[in-house]
Amino acid sequence: MALVDLRGVHKSYELGKTTVTALRGVDLRVEHGEFTVVMGPSGSGKTTLLNIIGCLDNASAGHYVLDGEAIGDRDFDELAEIRNRKIGFIFQNFNLIPVLSVRENIEFPCAIRGDASAEVRARAEAVAADVGLADFLHHKPDELSGGQRQRVAIARALVTGPQLVLADEPTANLDSKTSDQIIDLMLALNRDKGVTFLFSSHDPRVMSHARRVVAIHDGVIVDGEAQAAREVQRMHNGGASLPG
Repeated sequence: MALVDLRGVHKSYELGKTTVTALRGVDLRVEHGEFTVVMGPSGSGKTTLLNIIGCLDNASAGHYVLDGEAIGDRDFDELAEIRNRKIGFIFQNFNLIPVLSVRENIEFPCAIRGDASAEVRARAEAVAADVGLADFLHHKPDELSGGQRQRVAIARALVTGPQLVLADEPTANLDSKTSDQIIDLMLALNRDKGVTFLFSSHDPRVMSHARRVVAIHDGVIVDGEAQAAREVQRMHNGGASLPG
């Protein structure tokens, strides 16, 4: 059974008197343990697709099953409950709470769930060690580098033991060296811990490490492997990549 199974998914928005169609009949399966990138230019529908997979939004039509659970037309509270149980998020801007320490930022999703504090502390310390932050638990975000902040975001995504981690342009605000370190870290978590990662990215470095590339253009899935190969070659030739 696939972890993510979308069939014939459409998404349209009403903007005044205009209907904007973001997704046009998307079919997508993501198996447990995948390390997959969704790539596409700005306006292609990749963010909308991740929002639906992440239970941040509902499809206008089609079917979505997450880990055997039909999502359907769940209301806001039901979607929030599913997100909290099954999905972790990594954002390009980190989205850390500046007044909280590294430990408190990592623990935050568990506090929302009402998990026991002693158990949460142990889990937070374990995932902090997994991402190389054991010595920074009492630091505040403004005392960390960009790469360290992204590590906090990764640890926060993992602390609840999610079925799926969604990463929205996780290397967009990092330099090349730090981006490579973050990609290597997530690859290790995928390999050693079995964490399933699904990225939205146009970074050729991310695509070159992905085990599968799904390309989307004008709301339709196209040949991802071919486009990824072109983008990686463009990077090696010193050319510009697709816009985000």
